[in-house]
Amino acid sequence: MDAVAEIRERMELSRRAFEEVKAEMSRLVVGHHELIEEIFIALVCGGHCLLEGVPGLGKTLMVRSLGEILDLSFSRIQFTPDLMPADITGTNVLTDDPSGKKLFEFQPGPIFAHIVLADEINRATPKTQSALLEAMQEQSVTVAGRMHRLQSPFIVLATQNPIEMEGTYPLPEAQIDRFFFKLLVQYPSREELGRIADLTTASPPPPLHRVLDGDDVLRIREWVREVPIAEAVKDYAVRLVLATHPHGDGAGSSAQRFVLYGSSPRGLQSLILAAKARSFLSGRPNVSFDDIRAVTLPSLSHRIILNLEGEAEGITAEGILKEMMERVPEVL
Repeated sequence: MDAVAEIRERMELSRRAFEEVKAEMSRLVVGHHELIEEIFIALVCGGHCLLEGVPGLGKTLMVRSLGEILDLSFSRIQFTPDLMPADITGTNVLTDDPSGKKLFEFQPGPIFAHIVLADEINRATPKTQSALLEAMQEQSVTVAGRMHRLQSPFIVLATQNPIEMEGTYPLPEAQIDRFFFKLLVQYPSREELGRIADLTTASPPPPLHRVLDGDDVLRIREWVREVPIAEAVKDYAVRLVLATHPHGDGAGSSAQRFVLYGSSPRGLQSLILAAKARSFLSGRPNVSFDDIRAVTLPSLSHRIILNLEGEAEGITAEGILKEMMERVPEVL
């Protein structure tokens, strides 16, 4: 088999698997089709997601179902003000060996799972929030000076409530920047609410079927990174990121007036890698301008910091990005 045929076979296998994942998810999760696609893209890119939405929209069900379909371990951490870092990472416990000798044995915390749902992450103190930093960036935790590796693949899906801000600790910019995507969980429509009522008040559906496993996800992750991107498309992504800075090339009037800081280089990495994954899972062998535009909002919206005037005027990062995409040309 030549190289071109092998690449086409990889794309077709990945595309079919992705369609099966979405079909299985639809048996339990109503709506959220775009959200499911974006979470899967983050997973095969090795990134983490920050989910923003009010309680009761099915975030936990969605994440747990994804773990079943992909045969990945799942854990849920409910963040509260009294949660300690050891409650996440684990701790050393004094035990007896077979000879009766006392020794310390490491007991892993809930972070040791493939898929970790960090529920209401902004309710924990900054000290506890920081316990996730090493895990998210290095895929390891350090307890009592000893490093413990986490499983692969590994993804943190953190949620925060955009309405209830009393008694919360806003995430620092350094931690927000470590999230690959920021995704908004939308309220269901009238038809979707009806389907939710049917699913949750009738007999439980049959168990979900496994479509992929961890090794399959890691294999797709390698294939995604091999997707080529033309210089013109890459330059378009670079110019989009630069346009998020108030004094950057191509910055519009809104960015110049309301933005304090624009996207970091991690934003560009997320933008290009997510566009590669979107192209690959759609069965296309190269990244298009449309792929870049499709992942711009989830990749960059949380990396734009508004100034006081922007916050007072009710300006949103999403609105600035939409204006920016209309202004920045595909090719100079």
